[in-house]
Amino acid sequence: MIKIDVERKAFGEAEVLRDIRFEVADGETVAILGASGIGKSTLLRLIAGIDEAFEGEIVRPSNIAMVFQEPVLLPWRSVLQNLTLVHPSLGNQAARDALERIGIADKAGLFPGQLSLGQQRRLALARAFAGRPELLVMDEPYVSLDPQTAGEMLELTEALIAESRPTVILVTHSEAEAKRLAQRCLRLAGRPATLSGATLPLAPVEAKS
Repeated sequence: MIKIDVERKAFGEAEVLRDIRFEVADGETVAILGASGIGKSTLLRLIAGIDEAFEGEIVRPSNIAMVFQEPVLLPWRSVLQNLTLVHPSLGNQAARDALERIGIADKAGLFPGQLSLGQQRRLALARAFAGRPELLVMDEPYVSLDPQTAGEMLELTEALIAESRPTVILVTHSEAEAKRLAQRCLRLAGRPATLSGATLPLAPVEAKS
């Protein structure tokens, strides 16, 4: 169970978030929606533990992976090494299997700069799932992709979530993405931002086996 209780988050005198409280069940996918600049990415960084300067408490597992808006790959390392260096216990064969699963096994020896943006996003997704995280935090992972590529990434994400069943917290501008991936949607609104309400679950949440 992930428990979020953010009483207050500010940057200097500018208060960004206030009184944000919710829980996420094991294996549940929750989407966070809201206008651009409302504080969605800020909240996600708090949840992931990247930013700890806030008032409140967040209870989360230690095994966390994050997919950022940008792929954030190691440009001086090969595609394969971007998996094995982050996950040393993975091994070359398991890393190649992960690349095969996301459709870029033939790019294993290339560098990130030699990949298309869609292929870089696939690699970032593979890196996140390779550690079999208990909590996966995704910050608009399909932004800037053309509709066809974004659709392919959504389909791949659905399959990977179904296979490994992490708890997922997703930030997106897209209602369609939220409805496709999430069992429940939360919305940020106001200044400072707070939860303006939640949808009913979009699909039943199955317990992890």
